[in-house]
Amino acid sequence: MGSTENSLDTTRHLLDREATLRHGFLDVLGESVASETPTVAQVAMNSPLVATVYERLWRPVLFYVASGVTTSSEQRRAADALDLSGTHRLLDIACGPGNFTGKLAQQLPADGLAVGLDISVPMLTRAVLDNSGPRTCYVRGDAGTLPFGDETFDAVCCFGALYLMPEPFQVAREMVRVLRPGGHFLYADFRGFLEYDAWDAALADMPMRMVSKRVINTEVLRGMDNNSQRFLGLNSRYVPKFLQPFGRIFAGAPGTTGSGNTPAQIGNA
Repeated sequence: MGSTENSLDTTRHLLDREATLRHGFLDVLGESVASETPTVAQVAMNSPLVATVYERLWRPVLFYVASGVTTSSEQRRAADALDLSGTHRLLDIACGPGNFTGKLAQQLPADGLAVGLDISVPMLTRAVLDNSGPRTCYVRGDAGTLPFGDETFDAVCCFGALYLMPEPFQVAREMVRVLRPGGHFLYADFRGFLEYDAWDAALADMPMRMVSKRVINTEVLRGMDNNSQRFLGLNSRYVPKFLQPFGRIFAGAPGTTGSGNTPAQIGNA
């Protein structure tokens, strides 16, 4: 696949509904459709400024704060878990500004395609600007009703976003639906203690086999204890004041909704 135009054409053929080209990405929802924003975090993700700050500061710094793992190491781990050597079509759900979509696309064969899907126009606009390539395409759509036919993708991933979605079980079912038999589904997510058993039971009910699972509470809590003050300092120094409360939530600062012992889980099914 030799150009962004070819990746757009290929993705159009994969879609099961009409799409318009908008800011370099394909939009199946339409300009008049407002995204659902029931949480503070989802409201923030629909801000152009937040999209830029999230990509360049919050996401890479916070993950390092929480785990001691750099973004590039995290991306390599994801590529290994997804076994991209035999992958031609990859779907990245809730791709945000494309930090993973673009890097994972580079691991695909020359004729491969990585599709990043998100509902936020600012995030997708950022993704097109900063993480495009000959094997990437971005789509604005609803993860609860994915705009693709059954068994379209060899690999599907979703990193740190399912907990933000109003119907995470429905989203998981959709991800499994568009995954071909024998493909890989990789996710990393936060689950409340009361949701943990229900989430595992829902995954067990789906037509797939759990290859590996790792609960990373200990690493996350240790990283936040050791490094959250550093992140909060960067947040205060570089982020506009009206956005700093969102940064405090991302850092799990005491007194925010991001604090507390919320289980974090990585799964590969």
